[in-house]
Amino acid sequence: MKIPASVNNLRRGLMHALTRNVGNDSTLTWPAGQTVRRVLICRPNHRLGNQLLMTPLVAEIGSIFPDAKVDLFVKGGLAHEIFKNYDNVDRILALPKKPFSHLFDYLAKWFRLRTRRYDIVLNVDPKSSSGRLSTKLSRGRIKFFGDHGLIPQHPDGRHIAKLPVYNFRNLVDRLGLGTLPGNIPDLDLKLSRSECDHGAKLLDDIFQNNKKTICVFTYATGRKCYCPDWWEKFYEQLKARNADYNILEILPAENVSQIGFRARTFYSNDIREIAAVIANTRAFIGADSGIMHLASASQTPTIGLFSVTDLRKYEPFNRGSVAIDTKNTCLEDWFTNLNRILVA
Repeated sequence: MKIPASVNNLRRGLMHALTRNVGNDSTLTWPAGQTVRRVLICRPNHRLGNQLLMTPLVAEIGSIFPDAKVDLFVKGGLAHEIFKNYDNVDRILALPKKPFSHLFDYLAKWFRLRTRRYDIVLNVDPKSSSGRLSTKLSRGRIKFFGDHGLIPQHPDGRHIAKLPVYNFRNLVDRLGLGTLPGNIPDLDLKLSRSECDHGAKLLDDIFQNNKKTICVFTYATGRKCYCPDWWEKFYEQLKARNADYNILEILPAENVSQIGFRARTFYSNDIREIAAVIANTRAFIGADSGIMHLASASQTPTIGLFSVTDLRKYEPFNRGSVAIDTKNTCLEDWFTNLNRILVA
């Protein structure tokens, strides 16, 4: 049974009201000589993008505490696929996407939070009521609710993948627990060589030529989605300016195309398979969406198109990628960025 949006909005509002004052960061003291062995990350959100954006934090924990194991408190089944090749991820507690339909499993996962004791518990999003509540209910020596405003110290700290890492580094520094690394890790799905080879074969089977490929994703949710007229004009220019390249459209689960299925298409219900195909393309172009972040996590240079959401908060985050504000730039700017990627 589908829960009406009004009920979900009421539930979110009630949870936020009940938990906005829940929890304060623990007293930051750490026993001398002890090492961090177990960390819990709380991010109970089911969206693909939000879970991919945790990968830099998980990688950072592994870099600073190579012997520590990380547990994840999330929502939905995607985390098992996203963190499949992360050796430091141990246990994933995944709340069902529809709690009212799986009430017993939903409650059981909350109770399992209490079955382990953690050295450090991290809430990724301070505005998440369920994230604050899960941090509060967990058993941890050090609990961080995410309230420290570090953005003034880090101009790029508004980014939703970077701020948790800056917060974690600040915590480690205040505890005196280790040497901080340099650059923040990129989004990374950690595709295996066999997965990348499989993606290359799928791409070869689609085009059966030696051309390199540009990948597009024309869908997005709500107002982030550009209309068919916009995409058709862009697609015509893309074809005309890049005649020596294949163009592949990744299709969403909704099986819709803003360019009327005029390009070759690919769809899979396996996010790692989608990422493996994208990893074998030269560039990815798409609006702000989970698939845009999946392209970043496949280590493919990504052009993110923004017209509604905060570009500095959600821009694609991996080497060679760029975010474009399509309201304040022109067609030539977009293709200048694409050409820079293609000749790099």
